[in-house]
Amino acid sequence: MIWIKAFHIIFMVAWFAGLFYLPRLFVNHAMAEEDDVKARLALMERKLYRFITPWMLLTIVFGLWLLFDYAWAAYSQMLWLHLKLLLVAALVGYHFYCGKIVRDLAASRNRRSHVWYRWFNELPVLVLFAVVILAVVKPF
Repeated sequence: MIWIKAFHIIFMVAWFAGLFYLPRLFVNHAMAEEDDVKARLALMERKLYRFITPWMLLTIVFGLWLLFDYAWAAYSQMLWLHLKLLLVAALVGYHFYCGKIVRDLAASRNRRSHVWYRWFNELPVLVLFAVVILAVVKPF
């Protein structure tokens, strides 16, 4: 079981690394004025999104493995696990919303400012803090 937990954490770190960087690319894309710069950023965004999607899927697979193998039986009555699962579900939604933004930016359909993307970039950081604290501290 320790190997499953290790792989879950490794894939989660890889996924978060991409989620931290992808919205930074959105910030730069929203600030870019030259078409060639926008095209380069759109390519980088698409490649990064495709790169991190398997890490998300593997994080979920190994997380579900842990959940069904022991975590649900041990912690199903504890609120921290339910909150963690809710935050992970929200993060999956965030991931897919990033995919929509990637497609919109590639098609020159940006409706947001670079300031909006800067704030959007902070969401996975907040989720990471909350999920780690919930999983390690198990406060309730």
